[in-house]
Amino acid sequence: MQRAAGPSVTRAGRLQSEVIAFLVMAVVLIVAPMFAYPVFLMKALCFALFACAFNLLIGYVGLLSFGHALFFGWASYVCAHAAKVWGFPPELAIASGTVAAAGLGTIVGALAIRRQGIYFAMITLALAQMMYFFAIQAPFTHGEDGIQAVPRGKLFGFIDLADQTNMYVTVLIIFLGGFLLIYGIINSPFGEVLKAIRENEARAISLGYKTERFKLVAFVLSATFAGLAGATKALVFQLASLTDVDWPMSGEVILMTLVGGLGTLFGPVVGAFFIVTLENFLTTMGQWVFVVQGVIFVVCVLLFRRGIVGELAQRLRIKL
Repeated sequence: MQRAAGPSVTRAGRLQSEVIAFLVMAVVLIVAPMFAYPVFLMKALCFALFACAFNLLIGYVGLLSFGHALFFGWASYVCAHAAKVWGFPPELAIASGTVAAAGLGTIVGALAIRRQGIYFAMITLALAQMMYFFAIQAPFTHGEDGIQAVPRGKLFGFIDLADQTNMYVTVLIIFLGGFLLIYGIINSPFGEVLKAIRENEARAISLGYKTERFKLVAFVLSATFAGLAGATKALVFQLASLTDVDWPMSGEVILMTLVGGLGTLFGPVVGAFFIVTLENFLTTMGQWVFVVQGVIFVVCVLLFRRGIVGELAQRLRIKL
């Protein structure tokens, strides 16, 4: 009589599939510039990191934020301002934007985390819109013109980011580093508590966990990674604009996460590349792009509730 496979065997199989998937993803991204435009790939990588940050909050804590553009966009502004006006090197400019996003995440999280469900979502949206209108009026953001001609500078004083290859490698390292950090958080004891809160918060409280503290830390971490993505994007395009801080950006990252697979490790990456590619091909359609995105959203909700990666993992019986 065969013994059933224990949890350690299941965990080992899951780890193996995740490692293989990560290596495949890394190899594909390394060779991708040979077949695709580097700036397009860098944009997709920035949004992939943004979607992974958002997925950390909604997929593993169960908190839906309608205001994540706040952290993405304001990190972009701070990074661009630091690089252009203060003369910061790129590493310090990106760090400045990321720290600014973490600070905003702490404030917004402390206010919003007191509520649940739709009330939490609406508070994040309200605060994000408040900061959007502040961005319109603030003198250093230059209103609708944004901060243009942001210098990429030299990374660590000797790596010239004006070179597309150097810039792509830098963005790729940032993305892979952020992805691995998020993976580590998800699979740490802290991450297991987050999953317990998502599944049954009342039971987690009964076990003695201060769930509001855990949710606040998760919110700040999500905002920080979103800020890292936004700051990096500002250097890639040498621009920080209102588009990155407006509410449609929050909707776009929700769509990326849902299309790729909510609560999956690689889903947000696939979803981000899918949506960015779609926008690139439909760029001549103008505002109709949003209609197409809306149709995709409805189809995913009705027919592919697990998302692209979620459905694939279900069919292959693996964890992605």
